[in-house]
Amino acid sequence: MRKIFLLILGLIAIAAASRQWQTDILGPAYQYTYIDQGTDYSGPVRSTVVRLRADSARGDLGALYVHGFNDYFFQADMGRQFADHGLRFYAVDLRKYGRSLMPGQTPFQARHLSEYFADIDSALAVMEADGVRRVVLVGHSTGGLITSMYLARNSRPQIRALVLNSPFLDWNQSKLQERILIPAVRSVAPLMPGLKIPQGVDDLYARSLLSRYGGEWDYDTLWKFSRSPAVEASWIAAIDEAHDIVQRDPRICMPILVMHSDRSFASGDPDSLSQCTDVVLDVTDIDRYGRGLGPDVTMVTVPGGLHDLALSAPAVREAMYSYLFRWLAARGL
Repeated sequence: MRKIFLLILGLIAIAAASRQWQTDILGPAYQYTYIDQGTDYSGPVRSTVVRLRADSARGDLGALYVHGFNDYFFQADMGRQFADHGLRFYAVDLRKYGRSLMPGQTPFQARHLSEYFADIDSALAVMEADGVRRVVLVGHSTGGLITSMYLARNSRPQIRALVLNSPFLDWNQSKLQERILIPAVRSVAPLMPGLKIPQGVDDLYARSLLSRYGGEWDYDTLWKFSRSPAVEASWIAAIDEAHDIVQRDPRICMPILVMHSDRSFASGDPDSLSQCTDVVLDVTDIDRYGRGLGPDVTMVTVPGGLHDLALSAPAVREAMYSYLFRWLAARGL
């Protein structure tokens, strides 16, 4: 199987070497290219690789960023941070997300998180064609779950470290939902994969981020909705299956850095606390399950961090990046 994978990866790399790059929505410093991923149960699908221009950093070391749910890559400052520290920066918009979304598709639709493995493999092949031989894989939230599951199931020698930014390693729901409702949805998903499950109408996280509400950031709310959309039963089942994998001794045998805020937003908290807490996940769950991802895990608590630590207040981001790059340097990266 390994030889077959290497052959396929080599063929993809040959195609990637002649790939056409276009100027990205983030400006002339960034470029993007589409990757045809064939068809699935909904029709044609594609992923998108975004890169900081090759002249921004040199060498064979690069970072590949995988975004979370209801998200896409828009954190231009993150790419510059990696480039300033000598890493060539790439990001992938997964199928049915952001740049990869095609007309008529259901955003974020998935039946198994392993569907995204091909998107990561394709991005790695693009990086290899660009001369990147050593990779730091970076995952945020659901992207942290996907990358953890990916490395628990696959051996990729070019990936030298895993960096997780508030990874989605467990549900942040009530005991009733986690013990009864989610298993019930998972049991019916094979029969009714498209059954819609509402996610609520809270827009607190968006209001903590968007400049129109006093936040620091601007992004496309047609790609990153202010209110989380309903998901399909198959998505709930896919997440629950992935949680089973990463919570049951996944043994990811490489250095792993898990970072999260020092506090989760709680019911009854004033809205102002959304500017300095994780309003999406339970940080105690991240800490609990993050420690079990492999034999070499470093846990870092980031005081005042948001759910996406890269979108936190400037001083918090500075502290987070400072620790991240010291950690990489200590591991020869």
